[in-house]
Amino acid sequence: MSNSNADLASRLLEQHVKHEMASLKGARLRKFLEREVTELLGQADVVTLGRLSSVEQVMGVIQRIVVNMELDAGIPELAAEMATEVMNAPVQEQTTLGEIISRDQATGFVEEALELRQQRERVISEIMAHPVYQELVSNVVYAGLVNYLYEDNLITKSVPGVGSMMKFGKKMANRAVPGLDETFERRIKTWLSDSLPGLIARSEEFLNKALSDDELRDSVMAGWVSVENRTIAELREGMGDVELQEFVVLGYEFWLEFRKTAYFEGCARAVVEHLFAKYGDRPISDLLKDVGVTREMIMAEIDAYALPVMDVLREQGYVEALVRRRLSSFYSSAAARKILEPEA
Repeated sequence: MSNSNADLASRLLEQHVKHEMASLKGARLRKFLEREVTELLGQADVVTLGRLSSVEQVMGVIQRIVVNMELDAGIPELAAEMATEVMNAPVQEQTTLGEIISRDQATGFVEEALELRQQRERVISEIMAHPVYQELVSNVVYAGLVNYLYEDNLITKSVPGVGSMMKFGKKMANRAVPGLDETFERRIKTWLSDSLPGLIARSEEFLNKALSDDELRDSVMAGWVSVENRTIAELREGMGDVELQEFVVLGYEFWLEFRKTAYFEGCARAVVEHLFAKYGDRPISDLLKDVGVTREMIMAEIDAYALPVMDVLREQGYVEALVRRRLSSFYSSAAARKILEPEA
């Protein structure tokens, strides 16, 4: 390209850059973005989700970003610091639990939980069958039985001196027949062992009847009334910053392991496959409408965020540098040279 044509190309580039920069600020930029949003939403009325993506593409994104991406060690530390700042913020002492969750909402949660009657009965059954609970019942019954025999039965309470005589007789019998006390204890515990299944069954039956929907509802709501006017700061008393940070770290470590499990992959795939089964052959606008995304919402976010960011990038010189990178290659290209140079 001759010097005159190179100069012409340079001047054209400068004018083109000025044109683009003028259109990328203020009202002109907003009008441009508003027009493009309208055009894109028009395309969303005819383009289906299946044309834009697929189940495997989305699962690939989840695999790369959610599962495989190595997270820096500073993330749990930052999360713990943020959690501490949140819990120590003045709003914790100014906000009651009832201001976060209303009594009607709490009642709704209780009513839904009461519908899980089968799960409740299963939990009770599993608790009753646990060896620790069975040992607890056995020890309580044994202690109560022995205490009743020697101290709290009707005869020892009604007749003065009988209790002392029974204890004295027990001591004398143990001296006369060493090991009698152990034999007595062993026989009682053997009886308890044989009777325990029946005791547990009756306990389970009692709890299922006692923990009726009305009883549970009244108990839970009574507990709610006692705490709904307490502040969040009062409710978290006893949990220091160190304990809170430890919980955050434990939760983060759990997530690092959980995201790599087959269970997580299976849950994610189920959600993605359902999404494509429902929307894959339908226009993108159907999905946007169902999740509540409207043109007004998009423009509101553009006004609140996109335009201010563009202002900052323009002030930093980034926007002009970007425009020049995009245009300069054309004005120095063979196509531009062919237009600018006169034909021989």
